[in-house]
Amino acid sequence: MGTLPSVLCKDTQIEPSKIPETIEGPRLVVLVCGGSHGAHTASGLAASRNDTEARVLTLYKDEAKRWTKAMRRHNFTVEVTENNGKSTKIIAKPTIVSNDPEAVVPGAHVIIFSMPAFAHPVYLEAIEPHLKPGTVIVGMPGKPGFEFQCLDILKDKARSCVIMSLETLPWATHILEYGCKVKIFATKASVQTSIISGKSHPEADPLGSMQRVLGNKPFLKQTNSYLEIYLSSKSVVHPPIMYGTWKDWDGQPVDVVPLFYQGVNEVAIKYLFGVAGELVATALAFKQQHPGLIMSRVIPLLDWYRHTYADDIKDNRDLWSCLLTNTAYDGLYHPMIEKGRQFMPDFEHRYLVEDVPNGLVVTKGLALIAGVKTPHTDEVLLWCQKTMGKEYLVDGKLTGKDIQETRCPQRYGYNTIDDLVSFL
Repeated sequence: MGTLPSVLCKDTQIEPSKIPETIEGPRLVVLVCGGSHGAHTASGLAASRNDTEARVLTLYKDEAKRWTKAMRRHNFTVEVTENNGKSTKIIAKPTIVSNDPEAVVPGAHVIIFSMPAFAHPVYLEAIEPHLKPGTVIVGMPGKPGFEFQCLDILKDKARSCVIMSLETLPWATHILEYGCKVKIFATKASVQTSIISGKSHPEADPLGSMQRVLGNKPFLKQTNSYLEIYLSSKSVVHPPIMYGTWKDWDGQPVDVVPLFYQGVNEVAIKYLFGVAGELVATALAFKQQHPGLIMSRVIPLLDWYRHTYADDIKDNRDLWSCLLTNTAYDGLYHPMIEKGRQFMPDFEHRYLVEDVPNGLVVTKGLALIAGVKTPHTDEVLLWCQKTMGKEYLVDGKLTGKDIQETRCPQRYGYNTIDDLVSFL
């Protein structure tokens, strides 16, 4: 893999044919699933790469129709901003945006999932009849439990495909105009990526193909196993911050919307450290009990921030300073509901409704398998499930009535370390 020269320069507009490629190779067909900020960004970047065709599948309401109509009237633009303020406008359109899987799935080498985790089952069921062996299925991000769900829904077809998962979305990005303009505010320096090849024989190199879509940044780092992604710190950042901020809230509206990352208090820092530390302990226990399992990429939360946001953090002395001085977090506030001129916390936001059943509950399930005690995780999880009106954790075990809504390993019949590594 070569290193790309920088293509970003102030107020420059780059046509697709002039964008250098990270990976050279035959024509690549990339299908992006979803209509989110990430889906817009990935489809625009993929379309801009030489010898690459980008398609989009979006099943939500009339998104495909809206997106198609917008592209008939306007160019499709990805605006990229770097830390130094320089910007680039990349213009390239997907060849088709559709709500019909039969129109876009056949012939796709890479299928990228970029939508909330609760929508993953709908898209997996939609693509399954048209899926061919060797297809690379990418969760961007996959979120803990993505592989379990792929295997559960796609059955034997999953074992003939490559299942790939990114630990986080590669960029901080936002749709400026639906179907025609999206802006990247910040790009991560590197992103950990897991790959399960199974019995597949992909036509396209999985890691190289995704790097080709993303460009030279972020740099994709392949992990030793999908479990390293599950136990990475990203999957548990949001719930402890919500807990630290709102656990003692009196239920009354507030006058000011607090900053999310850059407004953390001591309680949030304590539980961020505690929960992330329990992930590291779980990884160590897995390694001790199954020596063939490599877990070296599960690192302390502070180190994770220093690596992932290397270009964005101005002061990385400690966790607090990493959060406060991370420019990628500028202007990000707590999810709130406006009540007149005051505000109430939004406990139905994805920071809880997605990151608890598809994050914290999954890592708790792994800790139970490893035999690791998790007092910090338990305290945060119990508050979260009470706040959400759900029941996952009961007497220290994942036996609550709502456990089938989660992606914890126990739901899929994975109850031992051997179960977890059986499909590697």
